[in-house]
Amino acid sequence: MFRRSSITAAVLGAFLLLGGQAIAGPAAPQAPKADEGRPIVIGRSFELPSKVLGEVRRINVYVPPSYATGDARYPVLYVIDGGVDQDFHHISGLAQLGTISGTTQDMIVVGIETVDRRRELTTRSADPEYVKRWPTHGSSALFRRYVADEVIPFVEARWRTDGETAVMGESLAGLFVLETFLREPGMFDRYVAISPSLWWDAGALANEAPALLAKHDGAERTLWMTVADEGDEMQAKIDAVVAALKAAPPPGLKWTYAPRPDETHATIYHAAALDALRALYGPKPEAAAGR
Repeated sequence: MFRRSSITAAVLGAFLLLGGQAIAGPAAPQAPKADEGRPIVIGRSFELPSKVLGEVRRINVYVPPSYATGDARYPVLYVIDGGVDQDFHHISGLAQLGTISGTTQDMIVVGIETVDRRRELTTRSADPEYVKRWPTHGSSALFRRYVADEVIPFVEARWRTDGETAVMGESLAGLFVLETFLREPGMFDRYVAISPSLWWDAGALANEAPALLAKHDGAERTLWMTVADEGDEMQAKIDAVVAALKAAPPPGLKWTYAPRPDETHATIYHAAALDALRALYGPKPEAAAGR
């Protein structure tokens, strides 16, 4: 199992010396022309030279407005498919909305950009049709090492985190989230899998779910899972995972399955993510009492 504590100070120091520099967005701008306006910035982008992946990768980070006005520490939500042209703005916007409306706790959002989603978010299939159609697929374990050994230590060394972590993803990213929960449950405290692509490799992950759940250590964790109207094949695999959870839930696990048959694969993410954040990161009792 990947453990954040396994990263020594020396390794982390060497990693930070390699790079991790911020892309600060536009340089200190000159006064814009009257008709040009000003850029609206919700986060910052960073390039990480990854030894695990052997290439430079990008993460995007949102911190709540309160971060600059005190010394509080914050939970961190990691978003898979978190590129600027992927889901970073959607989910960081929800975190911002939660702050404005007081419906969620303040949090840091880290978008982990993907480049080749079939390679990074799936397991290897023995089916020759998969190999032919997606020749690069099947390196989710390697991508998980990148997240555990490089992204998380970088974030924890640079920002005031409180040690509580969550991971969120939809579609293939949801499959990666669910696989991580089943295979490496200690990586995160909370998991949000939205319409996970359990059809992958003829439902191999769903078929393994009972055996994988039996290996969990019983620590306190949360799983929040939903699915749109995805057709019989996907629904059957989701049902298999739900059945495994009902039959033998690991001690310490709090799990929610909230299907959304009125949604499609294209429409489910934003509304479901909002509900997940409210369920997992509702305002603390003292904050709610003060409003």
